Order: sequence, then structure tokens, then C-alpha cells
Amino acid sequence: MIALSNAVEPLRMANSLTGQSVYEWSIVSLDGQPTPASNGLQLSPTVPLEQAGTFDMLFVCGGVNVQDAVSPKVLAALRRLAERRVPLGALCTGGYALAKAGLLDKYRATIHWENLSALREEFPRIQLSDQLFTIDRDRFTCSGGVAPLDLMLHLVEAKLGARVSQLISEQFIVERARSDRDRQYVPLRAQIGVSHESLIKVAQLMEENIERPLSLDEIAGATGLSRRQIERLFKRHLNCVPKRYYLQMRLRRARELLLQTSMPIIDITTACGFQSPPHFSRCYRAQFGCPPSAERHTRQEKPAGPALPAAESAPA
Repeated sequence: MIALSNAVEPLRMANSLTGQSVYEWSIVSLDGQPTPASNGLQLSPTVPLEQAGTFDMLFVCGGVNVQDAVSPKVLAALRRLAERRVPLGALCTGGYALAKAGLLDKYRATIHWENLSALREEFPRIQLSDQLFTIDRDRFTCSGGVAPLDLMLHLVEAKLGARVSQLISEQFIVERARSDRDRQYVPLRAQIGVSHESLIKVAQLMEENIERPLSLDEIAGATGLSRRQIERLFKRHLNCVPKRYYLQMRLRRARELLLQTSMPIIDITTACGFQSPPHFSRCYRAQFGCPPSAERHTRQEKPAGPALPAAESAPA
């Protein structure tokens, strides 16, 4: 329900702000009957897929136990839509339906972090990532929770401009619309399983020491592990060296501070354990593709002009 609502509401607000019916949407099921969400609620009216007419895009929304809901009829319907070249999207675990139908093969895609590992195993032809949302040609996939809001704000901005997207964010008390460069947070326990307590303990120690990063020897001494044991754990389960994992953790924290606070960049540099602003800038650019100053400038930049752009009339 939260994924579906966060996908629909930005479209409603875009219509309200522009004063035009820019977007139209329908809730569709195979037989036209309402389907209960994971919380027991259901939306109506719901129309049968075959009576929905033509549309510009279709999103599959999934919840818990999505495998049980993906029937052969659902898969056949999705394949027919793909044959007609209808752009297809997925909200939360709805990506499983597209994957099962073979419609994400050789595409970049994402899904809720709880399902990432299972999908990687079952569908190796999909290029799965931990992004909040992924757009690859005519496939639009996103993780769960409020991530569909970020995807829709991105699509609204592409269609109606940054000003409308910004106004929608303000209406919904959203401080920052995240982009497809943002990653969903995947808990370490979900990545490696609960049986690897030693590695989890090391990662927690790193997270508790962001401002003054610990050396590998200090981490080894605090956890009772040897340097070699720690290096093997990171290589085997995270496919990286401890130093790289620690750096990425600090850069994620720096990005949060950069985008969500007004802290000076030099203070963020210190708070996240970097030696100097130039060193921080080099590391940040290598990780996110732009220096910290450019990232903050983009966030603070306000679209010029108070007027709303003319809305296109075609529904989406």
C-alpha cells in the first residue's frame, strides 16, 4: 500500500498544481476485482486489465509473499504487454513478476533489499543493483517503501520540469527528492546473513568510529580477530577489502550530511574522518561522480521563475 500510494499521489499533485489533467491512472487487476494489500486494505474502483484500454505505462505493485501471487495468467498478460512494446515498471516486489516473466533479462533493475539476494540467484541474466530506482530503456523498477515517490518525482521532472517536481516535494514535506544515484540502505545482516557475527561486529565498530577512523590493527585488537581474518571475511562475504568498505561507509555518511544539513564542507570533512577538503573531494568524486560542492549546489539550486510550465495533455 505504501509503495502504490507513493506512486499515485505525485501524479495527483501534478494535476492539482498545473490545473490540468496531465496524468490519468487506473488500478488494474486481471479480473477487475480489488486485491487486498499486505495491510488488509484494498483500493477501488479496480478495472479488468483487458478493459483498461491503451495506456502509456504499466506498473506492477507487489507486497509480501509475491511469489504466490505471480500466476501463469499474470505472466502471460505481462508478456503480451511487452510484445505490444508497452513500457513496464515495478514497485517494491512487483519486480519479481517482471523477472519471472523474463522481461528484465539483460536489463538493469532494482527491487526491495530483502529480495535482492534471492533474485540474483534465481535470475542471473538481470543486472540487479541496490539503487533506489533504476530506469533502463522501457523498464522502470524501484525498491519499496517511499522509493516510488522518488521515481515519480523524477518522471514528473522529465515531463513537466524541475519547478513542478519541486512544488510536489514541498506539498509532501519532502526535503530532497533522491535520484537514481542514491542507494537503498541494505542492512549488513541482510547481505551476509545472521551467522557471520564477527563481520557484523567489525562493521559496527567502523560505524561507531566515523570521525576518527580506526586502523585495521586497532579493529583487530578490539574484536579479537587478526588482520588476516578480517581481510578474509571482507573478501569472502563483501568482495572488497576492509579499507574500501570503511571508506564507502564514511562517504555515505558525508553525503547524508551534505544533502540533509547546512554543515560547511570543511566540517563534514572532519566529521567523516578525511585528512583535508582536497582529499575528501577526490574520494567523493570517485564515488559519486561529482565533487561535494557541485552536489550541494545542485541540491540548493532553485529553478528560476515563479510560473508553472505548460503541462502536456497526454496522459501517462
